[in-house]
Amino acid sequence: MDLSPTLLALLGLLLAAWTAGAAWLMIMAGGKAKAADGSRRAARRMARLLDEAPAIPMLVRADGRIEGSERLAHWFGFERLPQFLSELAGDQGRGLAREQLSELTQRVRRAQKTAAPFRMSITVPGSQRSLALRGQLADPQVSPGGAALVWVFDFSDSASELGRMREESARAKGDFAALVGLIEAAPMPMWFRGTDTRLRLVNGAYVAAVAAKDAETVVAQQIELVEAVDGLSAAQVAGQAMQHNQPIERIVQATISGQRRALRVSDLPLAEEGVAGYAVDIQEVEEQARAHRAYAEAQRSMMDRLSVGVAQFDAERRLTFANQPLRRIMQINPGSGGEGILFERLLSEARDAGRTPQVRDFPAWRAERIEWFASGATTEEAWHLGDGTHLRIVAQPMPDGGLALIAEDRTEQLSLSATRDTLLRTRTAMLDSLFEALAVFAPDGHLQLWNRSFAGTWGVDQALLDKHPAIDLLLEEIAGNLARPKRIRVLAEVIRAATLDRKEQAGRVTLADGRTLEFAGIPLPDGNGLLTTLDVTANEQAETALRERNQALEQADSVKTRFLANMSYEFRTPLTSIGGFAELLQAGVAGELSDQGKEYVSAIIESVGRLTDQVENVLDLSQSEAGLLPIQKERLELLPFVTRVVREREQEIAGKGLSLDLRGGNNLKVDADRRQLARAIGHLIDNAIVATDAGGKILVDLSKKPEGTRIVISDNGCGMSPEELNRAMEGLRQSADGTGLERRQGLGIPLARQLVEAHGGTLSMESRKKVGTAAMILLP
Repeated sequence: MDLSPTLLALLGLLLAAWTAGAAWLMIMAGGKAKAADGSRRAARRMARLLDEAPAIPMLVRADGRIEGSERLAHWFGFERLPQFLSELAGDQGRGLAREQLSELTQRVRRAQKTAAPFRMSITVPGSQRSLALRGQLADPQVSPGGAALVWVFDFSDSASELGRMREESARAKGDFAALVGLIEAAPMPMWFRGTDTRLRLVNGAYVAAVAAKDAETVVAQQIELVEAVDGLSAAQVAGQAMQHNQPIERIVQATISGQRRALRVSDLPLAEEGVAGYAVDIQEVEEQARAHRAYAEAQRSMMDRLSVGVAQFDAERRLTFANQPLRRIMQINPGSGGEGILFERLLSEARDAGRTPQVRDFPAWRAERIEWFASGATTEEAWHLGDGTHLRIVAQPMPDGGLALIAEDRTEQLSLSATRDTLLRTRTAMLDSLFEALAVFAPDGHLQLWNRSFAGTWGVDQALLDKHPAIDLLLEEIAGNLARPKRIRVLAEVIRAATLDRKEQAGRVTLADGRTLEFAGIPLPDGNGLLTTLDVTANEQAETALRERNQALEQADSVKTRFLANMSYEFRTPLTSIGGFAELLQAGVAGELSDQGKEYVSAIIESVGRLTDQVENVLDLSQSEAGLLPIQKERLELLPFVTRVVREREQEIAGKGLSLDLRGGNNLKVDADRRQLARAIGHLIDNAIVATDAGGKILVDLSKKPEGTRIVISDNGCGMSPEELNRAMEGLRQSADGTGLERRQGLGIPLARQLVEAHGGTLSMESRKKVGTAAMILLP
């Protein structure tokens, strides 16, 4: 079918119009979508703002239905907000209390009906959350139909702070009232000045001090308690304190109740408020301080006159006073030992001066003495110094934390005490060691002192003496031991004469056991009487025995003298004859001898010589022990004399291969018997030669000592043990039965000792096995 152009044109116009309308519809739809999206975003923003707002709205409709956010539900303690207002009632720690809910319901209904706004505060039960509710009639655009809009505010922090501020305010008011009461009741004058330094407040003590009618009168007339000092009034001083913002304290004089009193006045600036002041009456304190200073000065003056050293330290361990005796005892240096020196430094300086005991750990010792300050108890010590000084130290802690140190030099006292104790012990020991029986009686007739022999001598019980009996009781006890009891009157008279008449008397009594006692009474210088008793029975027996023994000794001495004289003749004469005949035979007077005969004769002559020496030794030793050895002293030069003695033994020394060293000065001289001293030294050299093996050494040393001239003969031979040396020194001694002599060792050493002692000297020997022997002769 063919369409006309007109129809086509109409169709085209229709399609164009439809396309344009569709485009316009699409544009309009896009704009509305954007507007809706913007509205939704705005709604979400508003909802978020409401959620973050400090107040949350709650809409209560006329039928009691409520609308609100979950945040509000959490404030009320619910997971989700209930649908109706009545369901806000709490149970199990959720919602509101019934009283709170009832009040809220009434106010909401009143707002719905009358459009009257309301305010109330509640605290959610079971929590610390405090909520403020502000209600009003809702705008019809929000909710038509008479709904109520309630804004809920959480002011928990503000409520806590407000409660705390209320408590602080109440406490501050109470404190202020108490402070005002305290200031008013204070016994000291107190006042307050404004920033213009004028009096604004005074207490009752201030009013009484200035003798005013009342506080208003004092403030109105500006009556000052303190007078002007150095041209400055009390108000001006307070102004200075406020200007410099520092308290000012001063001591001034004021007239109170007609009396001049010393006051300690303090002005205390109180920031921008003004200046507070108070005055303390220190008149009694000042008087006590003056009295204390006077007492301290008098005390120190008295301490300087004591013989005991006294030092005082304060609570800081500093020296506040030391009298002259203590400075002398401790040797305190005047330059560094003044007041103020520390206690520990004083001990250190005393140690340097040797005035403290010598201890191994001085710091620890000093620390222990520092503890005296806190010990709380008196400590007493004895210090023994290196120079023999004995100090008695007393440390007395003081109530103020200080220390009083007392040092007493007891050296002389202890010396006197030791001397007294020594004398008492010596007296007791002397009395107890005496053979006499001693007793001391007081003038009142009581026994005071006795020795150990007294009880046994008189036959008295020791227990009775320990009671210090009266003389009558003691004489009654002694009378029973006498052969004639009536003779006790003689003893009583002797004691009475010694104690009362101050006369010496003696007497004699016989005891029932046959003993004879002699006694005497002697007056003592202290007014007592001494009774001395001696048992003369044993003395008489001993005297008789001594007389008989003396006669026997005289006879024995005479016999010994004759024996030694006879033995000297009887021994020497045959030996001289034998020696003479042997020498004649050796000279060929009886004819020429054979070789064997000559040997026999030589052996006889040698034996006779040795026997002659032994006889001489025996006779000299016997004469020395009997005190009959003749000594003829002469002045001898010691070195040439000893040299000759050594030369006589030169052949024997060389024969054994020994070396002899002779030492000594040429100016040594002694007074001695030439023959006897030569024999003594020769015997000692002979013993050294015998005891020393071949190749050994002998030393003879001559020297001058302060105690005399010393001759030392030593060798490095075999030596002797102590037992062997004792036997060598003994030589011959009497046998145990007293009938003969026992030979202990050779006669050389004992004879040498006798010969040296006959010269007034001494012989001593020292010997060690396998080391050698040394003999020392000391001559005056």
